[in-house]
Amino acid sequence: MISNEVKKRLKVSRTMTSVTLRMHEDVVDDLKRISKNMGFTGYQPLMRAFIGKCLREELEKLENDPLQKFVRALKHQGIKDSYIKKAMEELAA
Repeated sequence: MISNEVKKRLKVSRTMTSVTLRMHEDVVDDLKRISKNMGFTGYQPLMRAFIGKCLREELEKLENDPLQKFVRALKHQGIKDSYIKKAMEELAA
């Protein structure tokens, strides 16, 4: 089953924002060179695809992290955020 969050991300009409990113020229040249071979219209869509793929992988790791699962279970049981935060701070100390 696809979560609501994933469904939102699959919408083509999502709002985009401009981001300025400094990169080495040779990296941009490589992106431009391989973007066409990979079927992209340019290097920026390829960069978005690379970032999106990596982001999804990291979000999956975060979602499946045992500690995060435990925190969600505590919240589901009605444990207050302030108690969870204090316990997390004690763990980190």
